[in-house]
Amino acid sequence: MSNDIIIKGARENNLKNISLKIPKYQITVFTGVSGSGKSSLVLDTIAAKSRRELNDTFPTFVQQYLPKYGRPHVDAIEHLPIAIVIDQKKPANNSRSTVGTYTDIYALIRLLFSRVGKPFVGYSESFSFNHPEGSCPRCSGLGEIRELDIHKLVDFDKSLNDEDTIHYIAFHKGGWRWIRYAHSGLFDLDKKIRDYSPEELDLFLNSPQIRLKNPPSNWPKTAKYEGLIPRMYRSIINSEEGLLHSAVLNPMLTMGTCPDCKGTRLNPKILSCKIEGKNIAEVCALSITKLNAWIRSLTDPLAVDLKAAIGARLTALEEIGLGYLSLDRAVGTLSGGEAQRCKIAKYINSSLSDVLYILDEPSTGLHDHDIELMKHSVKRLRDHGNTVLLVEHHKEMIRIADHIVDMGPGPGIDGGNIVFEGDYEALLKSNTWTGKMLGMTGSFKNNPRPTNDTFAIRNACLHNLKSINLDLPLNIFGVICGVAGSGKSSLMEYFRKTYPRPEEIIYISQKNIGVSLRSTPATYMEVAGDIRKRFAKAYKMKEEYFTFNGKGGCPVCGGKGVIVSEMAFMDSIETVCDACNGLRYSPEALGYTITSDQTGETLNIAQVMDLSVRLASAFFRGSIIEEKLRPMMDVGLGYIHLNQALSTLSGGELQRLKMASYLGEKGKIFIIDEPTDGLHLKDVQNIISLFEKMVEEGNSVYVIEHNTDVIKAADYVIELGPGAGENGGTILFTGTSKELKLCKDSITAAYL
Repeated sequence: MSNDIIIKGARENNLKNISLKIPKYQITVFTGVSGSGKSSLVLDTIAAKSRRELNDTFPTFVQQYLPKYGRPHVDAIEHLPIAIVIDQKKPANNSRSTVGTYTDIYALIRLLFSRVGKPFVGYSESFSFNHPEGSCPRCSGLGEIRELDIHKLVDFDKSLNDEDTIHYIAFHKGGWRWIRYAHSGLFDLDKKIRDYSPEELDLFLNSPQIRLKNPPSNWPKTAKYEGLIPRMYRSIINSEEGLLHSAVLNPMLTMGTCPDCKGTRLNPKILSCKIEGKNIAEVCALSITKLNAWIRSLTDPLAVDLKAAIGARLTALEEIGLGYLSLDRAVGTLSGGEAQRCKIAKYINSSLSDVLYILDEPSTGLHDHDIELMKHSVKRLRDHGNTVLLVEHHKEMIRIADHIVDMGPGPGIDGGNIVFEGDYEALLKSNTWTGKMLGMTGSFKNNPRPTNDTFAIRNACLHNLKSINLDLPLNIFGVICGVAGSGKSSLMEYFRKTYPRPEEIIYISQKNIGVSLRSTPATYMEVAGDIRKRFAKAYKMKEEYFTFNGKGGCPVCGGKGVIVSEMAFMDSIETVCDACNGLRYSPEALGYTITSDQTGETLNIAQVMDLSVRLASAFFRGSIIEEKLRPMMDVGLGYIHLNQALSTLSGGELQRLKMASYLGEKGKIFIIDEPTDGLHLKDVQNIISLFEKMVEEGNSVYVIEHNTDVIKAADYVIELGPGAGENGGTILFTGTSKELKLCKDSITAAYL
């Protein structure tokens, strides 16, 4: 068996038919400027091929329920292990999922209490808040109650025969839920709800499940009648449906901590069982660091095996820098980086070996202090007999590589090649952008802007902030730094909530920008309409003839570019439309062309929309189109194509696209969350220049950031810490970056 993964002829996205060998049982880091093809090779080719072939081993009936992966454009991949991708995507925001359930540690804690806890109250499953024996009956194990405002659900001035009397899905007249009341024979369907007698109203709203004594003939034989309120709680509010239709449901609800279980999710019987004075809810509320110490202190001989198993998992979380989390923390509140580190810690204790672990920028959102912990954990994955691939930009993460593949030389169409292969020392001597930038360090700002105008923050106590007092300077380029979980985002959130002045505060996070599946840079930057106008004006036609969503769409595929053939419970088969060759436009629309006054090129609508932002700017130089695209050039997104689906962009690219839409604004306050995530060292310098330009134009810019080059370039730095969670939330330092370097209390200073 070969000790290399052999890739032949990879052509996915911008890859230029590349072939390479990746050593097994080593750490290989893929570097290169943003858009150079790293993710196309590692995620869209290697990971997709492995996952797709693994799915093929399941019966076709099962495959319909598995995630779908596209067929990568590659000639062959040989000796490919099963791949596990550890990305930054947060787990589904399920109200029943906690750090304990997500990492499987809660199952072991439940087993511990069933064995060692006194008094004995039940077996392992009884301690689960997702099990009827363990859950609090009032909140059904959610820890919070959602009190229904019945007057927002029911229009008491209407009858059951009126439309929209009950304002929820399927309760409309004729709906399947409405039938359970209308066909029960219990109510006059033309009588207004407010005219019901007290007995009728109680039966309509509050009745438990009952069998009808003399039901009408159209009443299902096995059905039970249930009042509206208990039915809403049982089947909707306290179920997954409530999450699915939260937009409809939440306006009718008042949220709060469950008064019966005090948020513990468990019933009194289960909470009465204790180990050394603590019940299971109190144990799960401890930070992972404190919980690990408590587990080690147990002396009961029945706990010996479980102590080792639980301790190993808790230690893995501690060693990767998550000791500040607690097992009862809701998964939906974790950041992408925290979720990724939870996954890594989970796999460190896995019995599997000879697995291909693929990590997508694990340094994202991490302070240099936390990166030291991450490096140790990645090495442990490798040392268990696995192959580890990292897509990474951070200097310290690149340094741990056994093998490095540098992609480039540029982004987009200028990338897709391997420009270097070898070890770290050889990369430093190479002439690639990565090699050159690794050998450089940013300089401290010599002339920081004065802090004349300030905003007083007093007694800030949001989340883990410990009554912070701070005079926040305005009209400067400021950086808020500190270890992950130290309170940086909380401080800026408090500032946003309490700032009373008229200046608009613009918060730019890395979360999705709320775009539809058809959104592209051309639609987001509002140039698609201008381009269609060019064609329409040239031929005195309506614009709709030049859109694939309108009359310009291919009549065969309906403007989709592909033909989808449904195959019952097997995978649907997508084939490129023969009529338009995937271009989406009709032959008539493709027959019209325009010529650039600048470049002399003659292109049809599909060719124009397929231009990169850089080439489109040149094609339309001097026009409103170039003016609208200039901000994308300024934020380093010139390599992205006008027709590229925004769903294919990384979080960092989406964030920069948002920044581009705000460039040119004046008198605003910008708060930007970790803008260097996903950026190559070369691109970091460009974005620092952009921040300087934004301040010069009359804005205040605050960046939540770990990157030392960005910290050095700031006018003013605020560091929070010293630790994460309950160990953070205090101000360690305020001042210039040069002064920070000399601060003995700073965690960041050592890395400058």
